[in-house]
Amino acid sequence: MTSSNIRIEKDSLGELQVPAEALYGVQTARAVANFPISGLRPHPVFIRAFTTIKRSAAIVHRELGVLSKERSDAIVKAADEMLAGKLMDQVVVDVYQAGAGTSTNMNMNEVLANRAIEIMGGQRGDYTILHPNDHVNMAQSTNDSYPAAIRIGVCMKTPDLLKALDELIAALEEKARDFDDVIKSGRTHLQDAVPIRLGQEFGGWASIIARCKARIEEAERGLRQLNLGATAAGTGMNAHPKYRFMVAKEISKFTGIEFHPAANLIEVTQSLGDMLYYSSALRLLAIELGKIVNDIRLLSCGPRTGFAEVALPPVQPGSSIMPGKINPSMAEMMNQVCYQVIGFDTTVAYSAHAGQMDLNVMMPVVNYNLQQGIHILETAIRAFNERCVRGITVDRERCRHYFEASVGMATIMNPHIGYAKAAELTKLSVKTGKTIVELIREQKLLTEEQLKIALDPMKLTDPDQQPFGS
Repeated sequence: MTSSNIRIEKDSLGELQVPAEALYGVQTARAVANFPISGLRPHPVFIRAFTTIKRSAAIVHRELGVLSKERSDAIVKAADEMLAGKLMDQVVVDVYQAGAGTSTNMNMNEVLANRAIEIMGGQRGDYTILHPNDHVNMAQSTNDSYPAAIRIGVCMKTPDLLKALDELIAALEEKARDFDDVIKSGRTHLQDAVPIRLGQEFGGWASIIARCKARIEEAERGLRQLNLGATAAGTGMNAHPKYRFMVAKEISKFTGIEFHPAANLIEVTQSLGDMLYYSSALRLLAIELGKIVNDIRLLSCGPRTGFAEVALPPVQPGSSIMPGKINPSMAEMMNQVCYQVIGFDTTVAYSAHAGQMDLNVMMPVVNYNLQQGIHILETAIRAFNERCVRGITVDRERCRHYFEASVGMATIMNPHIGYAKAAELTKLSVKTGKTIVELIREQKLLTEEQLKIALDPMKLTDPDQQPFGS
């Protein structure tokens, strides 16, 4: 010790000063100095996942007789403190760091080792009592523990996103029921088209999100195979033959998620394909959700010079200069999140492509983009649902007006007045500004009862009630 504020630690590169109060050690200190990049730290759920691996490994190695009970118990106690949030501020390496995540792995090893040393009655940095590499990292390499932590962390976080999606689906389905009898003009090519019920549009959106959810669930299941025990290159060097099976079982028991050893450790060590597949499912959700959000913005645009068929709940003033202006603020936020997630997936795709030979070293940025994508999708969907979707209202009269004014009315009237007459009325409607329904009434082409039958919302929009249905 040269000062009460620092301690001296040594690694293969030599000695280095470490803050005395720090639970991390020399390799973490080097990484902090090397990578002052973004100020971003790993997501808490990833730290919990990584801690779960270290905790489970200590238990398994005690059971296998290769780690003493005293050391194992101390590591487990330190890990439990980390899982309770007490030590997370000691995970300090930037998310943009050297490849594979070695710096973060050593950060975890050093923090848990130093806390375990204290639990055993020693002083921080006295690695003769318990060593970060020899004991906390036993039978592990960054190359198997880091990708396993990514997989476990994503599986631990996914239920939060799925719950948010369930809530959004339920809200859209509720609106579908509320608006089921609202007839409106459909729009294709952003032009007037045949009629559709507003409830059908909301129901379609609910179905889209439900399918996105199913794809995320499928992708999550692919991440449950772990390459723990693969060590550096997938060959299992320095790991007990039973370790990969026992540690997967212990992690499953602790997390309540069923993990299992990968059938081919070399494949899962080299490939980030499962992570890319999950990322692509997030991207698909972002794209589909973004399209729905854009539709909601279009339907609500106005309130005087746009569609204004629905109204969104006002959440804040929309302008610093235009009094009374209200914007679709929650929808705009949701769009931005969707675009960001698409960008995250692009990063994951390039990173997965960058794998070389027996390892893909781009895992730290993949981990950050996956966890951040899940996180902002979950929180944004919850906010968008609660502060926008649930409060959407409809202007029934405006919807009906657009429906009757639409040139798509000619298609509806074609079976009743003939193609030629419908085409003639369409031209006259455009010329005079009168609706086709008004012109039919003027020319007494159909009685009111016939018009009522012809314009029945259900018959017009339900395939099972179409006159030419089977």
